[in-house]
Amino acid sequence: MNKEWAEMNKTLQLQIKKKDTFAMGIDTLLELRRTLMELIMQFKNELSDTDFCAMPYINAKGYHSKTIAYSLWHIFRIEDIVAHSLIAKDEQILFVGDYQSRIKSPIITTANELEKEEIGEFSKKLSIEELYNYIVDVDESTTRILKTLTYKDMKGKISDERRKQLETLNVVSEDENAHWLIDYWCGKDVRGLIQMPFSRHWIMHIEACIKIRDKQLSKR
Repeated sequence: MNKEWAEMNKTLQLQIKKKDTFAMGIDTLLELRRTLMELIMQFKNELSDTDFCAMPYINAKGYHSKTIAYSLWHIFRIEDIVAHSLIAKDEQILFVGDYQSRIKSPIITTANELEKEEIGEFSKKLSIEELYNYIVDVDESTTRILKTLTYKDMKGKISDERRKQLETLNVVSEDENAHWLIDYWCGKDVRGLIQMPFSRHWIMHIEACIKIRDKQLSKR
């Protein structure tokens, strides 16, 4: 893991555990996310649609075995679901902005259920331009939510009612590679959700995207 990002992630996780440093923890988190968003936007300027769908490491073990388009969809679908359906308890950006239609995605799920060639075919169907509009909208909405959270909110649990409502949305596939996500999210408090989908999850997948990007650029 990138040392700077790892250090920021470690710092924010310690800060949000204490009432006196909680606000600083949110600021550190937002700074980390701004840094990573700059990289995400850089991909858009550097890469072609073909690059976004490339799978140069398809047989590797790790997140770099996927595509950049898939990874970005995956990061922000998970964030949209967690931020809105589980924390803010309002409607997901995907639905509010009619983004499934705009992005031309055949699914509304996190895409955990897709494997190898399925990931490549899925990626080719997406409008990268609209995917980026979705990314920006989700990031901005999460930032607003994070700024409203208090230290007291950190211990908030996901209720059984909220879990059932999430399940009715069908945004997580029933495939065994995906369905575990519901147990994972609903087993955490708000602090636990911040510590993964909103920070570490970004880092893991963006590092994989960088590896794919570098491979594609090296071919030119």
